[in-house]
Amino acid sequence: MYISRRLSTLIDLIIGEHIYTLLHKNVHEGTRNMWSNIKKYLEEYPERLKVARILVENGVSVRNGKIYLNEIEIPPVRIARVAGVDRRTVSETLNAINANRELRLIFEGIRSAGHSLKEIARHLNLGVVEIIPVDARIPGILAGSAMILAKSGLSIRQAIVDDPELSPEPKLTLIAEKKIPGELISEFLKVKGIAKISVY
Repeated sequence: MYISRRLSTLIDLIIGEHIYTLLHKNVHEGTRNMWSNIKKYLEEYPERLKVARILVENGVSVRNGKIYLNEIEIPPVRIARVAGVDRRTVSETLNAINANRELRLIFEGIRSAGHSLKEIARHLNLGVVEIIPVDARIPGILAGSAMILAKSGLSIRQAIVDDPELSPEPKLTLIAEKKIPGELISEFLKVKGIAKISVY
């Protein structure tokens, strides 16, 4: 059962990365520029752009002029505080999104990816490896890293990937079912595209 679960996780990760690579190649110009498309419509209004960034980074959607974290409605004043703007700016941003078809389609479809175990991994005796790539668009980083953990008998509980359009230094974070041995660091560094890693 343990081997089956570990292989299943590895297969899911490899297939997931393969699908991502195919999509990235086939619709590269259409998908990689999501943030560029948002900026195109809001860059004349820096404070509105700040609000939009908070929405995207937190997986918060805009539907019918209201803000939602999945199905939970979020008061505009909460977004205003995080973005460092006033409530009126949030309302203006929502109106701008609603009035623009492209923005509306983007923000209506955003959903939160769910909880992250990273901050509580230590308390749960889970292992964490943070990987900084040479270039986040190099294929094979996720699959190669997952293979190293699988060969060491470690099952992956969670994989978190930063969006390279929003993060100045995007990371891949893998959370394993138990502590990751320090001797695996050199193995991770052999994977094509990995610049540096940290294990804890």
